Amino acid sequence: MPHLAEHGALFAAAFLSATIFPFQSEAVLFAMLVADHYTWWVLILIASAGNILGSVVNWFLGHFLADFEDRRWFPVKRSQMAKAEAWYHKYGQWTLLLSWVPIIGDPLTIVAGLLREPLRIFIPLVALAKTGRYLAVGALSLGWI
Repeated sequence: MPHLAEHGALFAAAFLSATIFPFQSEAVLFAMLVADHYTWWVLILIASAGNILGSVVNWFLGHFLADFEDRRWFPVKRSQMAKAEAWYHKYGQWTLLLSWVPIIGDPLTIVAGLLREPLRIFIPLVALAKTGRYLAVGALSLGWI
């Protein structure tokens, strides 16, 4: 299959950028789109799938880490958790529409797991946000806007 390695690299970049690892999948997508060797909608689909899956991993991390919240080694202080929980409870599940935003998006997906947001709600909201971001990158790089 042509471009399998490049598509795999895009998927990996998008997946990693949704996790706690710092990575910029938008730059990879942008470069591939302007190269004009690929089908644009396939790239958007691959990047979105990788990024959504990375967010689901974050949700599972949050879901399972909640059991260890009282341990000394837990990476987040209880006061920080309380603040994140209060913010999430105040603004609700719709905050997941901000999951595409750098710096705050990935922690939001972890908090959603910690607070046991149902996956049937989590996945569609995150998918909408993440796909929307990649569509915007695509529109910019292809000169549609």
